Amino acid sequence: MSTNLVVVVKQDCPTCQLLVPVLEALQSIQDVSIYVQDDAEFLSSCRNVHDDAELEFSYQYHIETVPTLLQFDGADEVARTEGWDRADWRRICADDNLGDDIVPFQPGCGSLSMMPGVPEQLALRYGSLQLAARRVQLSSELDPAEEMYDRGWTDGLPVIAPTDIRIARMLTGTSRQADEIVGLIPPNLVECSVEKVAINAVMAGCRPEYMPVILAAIDAALDPLFCMHGLLCTTWFSGPALIVNGPIARQIGLNSGTNCFGQGTRANSTIGRALQLLIRNVGGGRPGEIDRSVFGHPGKVGFCFAEDESDTDWTPLHVHRGFAADDSTVTLFHGDGVHGVRAHRARSAAELSAALALGLQSVCHPKLYGFSGAILALSPDHYAIFRREGWARSEIESALVDALKRPGTELIEGARGIAEGIDPARAEEIVDKFHPGTLLVVRAGGAGALLSAVIGGWAAMRRPHEVAPVSRVIGA
Repeated sequence: MSTNLVVVVKQDCPTCQLLVPVLEALQSIQDVSIYVQDDAEFLSSCRNVHDDAELEFSYQYHIETVPTLLQFDGADEVARTEGWDRADWRRICADDNLGDDIVPFQPGCGSLSMMPGVPEQLALRYGSLQLAARRVQLSSELDPAEEMYDRGWTDGLPVIAPTDIRIARMLTGTSRQADEIVGLIPPNLVECSVEKVAINAVMAGCRPEYMPVILAAIDAALDPLFCMHGLLCTTWFSGPALIVNGPIARQIGLNSGTNCFGQGTRANSTIGRALQLLIRNVGGGRPGEIDRSVFGHPGKVGFCFAEDESDTDWTPLHVHRGFAADDSTVTLFHGDGVHGVRAHRARSAAELSAALALGLQSVCHPKLYGFSGAILALSPDHYAIFRREGWARSEIESALVDALKRPGTELIEGARGIAEGIDPARAEEIVDKFHPGTLLVVRAGGAGALLSAVIGGWAAMRRPHEVAPVSRVIGA
């Protein structure tokens, strides 16, 4: 950079128009380069004017507002100011008389390089972002939505066409490089880059700020303890259910309240869907092929919700699992559909625990103990009963465990005339319904009814050393 001072302006900016006499006066005593983002004719009275209509200079120097004054020492930027601030301009230009004839301050306008969609275009054109995924050109006569159906890229619902601009915009949601490999996606163990994650996030309808959650969820899904490959192959109902905790849940608008398992919230509806589309489109996990679930359930399109952390006396799930309260985390659970538990008449904590335990007893099968895990989502109204008696997480979980214990004689194969059951060798034991760590109690849902929800888990969780819920900190 040979010049000491550079000014970036545009004709369609009242402040830039105001500064024409200032620029003329400045150029009479200093070497100043001027870059114009639109029509340079309005500076015909000035010299050393450069056309920046392609916005290359504005992009390379991160111009967010015009006018912007920059000072360089050789190639290094040493000072900048945005808009017109007479004191700042005088300091940078070392001219105590600069701008005497105009107002001392006037804000500028947005740079054309920051217009919606433009930063992504410029990143592709001038930046380091080079998309590597195979491009598929569709004829202008084809409907992109129908074509993506025909090519098998959807989960049965319409998807968003992943154009270069949309992918680039999605990648702004993470600091990780587009070509960074996140892992091998089952079942085909195909190498997957951050770019491919972004492509499927676009298709799912995500916003860029969801990317850190999606990337953390993928990392959790690829943990051998989560056994994503087995979850795909099972004839059972389950698919990944994502529970998000911490500040990011509020930042991106995840729903933890009314209808949090249902429709209507973009983050809830699309984050889990992005993970499932990635498994389908990158890993090859398609229903009827490697995915052999006899029934499945609607949440296999995508299942994601936040825990309600509004009560500071409650220990949220991620803290219970060993993370800091201010960590943002995602926990992956092998979830089935939602089973409602009605307990309208319970008025004490002990009575409510017993009622909820009966709802949990049916997970997998009432006689199959130690075969699965579960999520128990406590509604605000049920939680209020526990809260009134001073019960915290530890008391609630302990009461549920106790209420769920059963003598082995009631559970063994053939007991009560039912062939299903546990090993007859356990007849003399008092048996727990869930292995430690496989019952996840969370607060969620809306107020207005004494209802809570049970989400059953995959039967493979009977081997907890091989299959278990997995949590990850959500990074940048």
